[in-house]
Amino acid sequence: MHGPPLTGWLLVALCAATGSYCLLRMRGEPPGRLRRAAGAEALMGWGMAVMAVPAAALDPRPWGPPLLAAVFGVAAVRALLPARRDGGPLGHHLHHAVGASAMVYMALAMAVGGPAGGHGHAGHAGQDRVPGGVPPLTGALLVYFAAYVVWSATRRLVPAAPSGGAGPGSEAGSGGGAGDPGGLAWSRRPELAEACRLSMGIGMFAMLLTL
Repeated sequence: MHGPPLTGWLLVALCAATGSYCLLRMRGEPPGRLRRAAGAEALMGWGMAVMAVPAAALDPRPWGPPLLAAVFGVAAVRALLPARRDGGPLGHHLHHAVGASAMVYMALAMAVGGPAGGHGHAGHAGQDRVPGGVPPLTGALLVYFAAYVVWSATRRLVPAAPSGGAGPGSEAGSGGGAGDPGGLAWSRRPELAEACRLSMGIGMFAMLLTL
């Protein structure tokens, strides 16, 4: 992380916790679109956690950036394929594709930029840091994820006014709420899924700031 290693470790903890919860969601979902979405989010969370590890603890170069770029390049393509196959929400698929593409971009920036003195990137930037990335593209991604975080926090996490006798918890049925077995119900709560997506948006914004 461009700054104290503590910042990088905090990002690692946030992203790993998010990825772990998404794995639990994937386990609790029946086969289909929701399980694939949870798997994609778990991959994103754990990929971000790996990328955020401070270089003092683990410098993934030279093999790490190409591997991350390849994995998330495939993930970006796969995010768009289900949109045509199962008719899920196009915006959600596009967001997954943008997130995976941003991971490819940051991985390539790690490979061509990074520190001159062995510190750096989301955990990999030191005082003699060689800038990575293309500033206009980095700025566009920062704007996108900042807007996504604000939109998620206001539209999804702030309780909506009850409609037709149903409160904010009325979405539980669509995310697998009270009808699920007790051990899985909490892992499928829609508000927790939204909180995880918000956390990943914040993490992505913070990591882009280090380029």
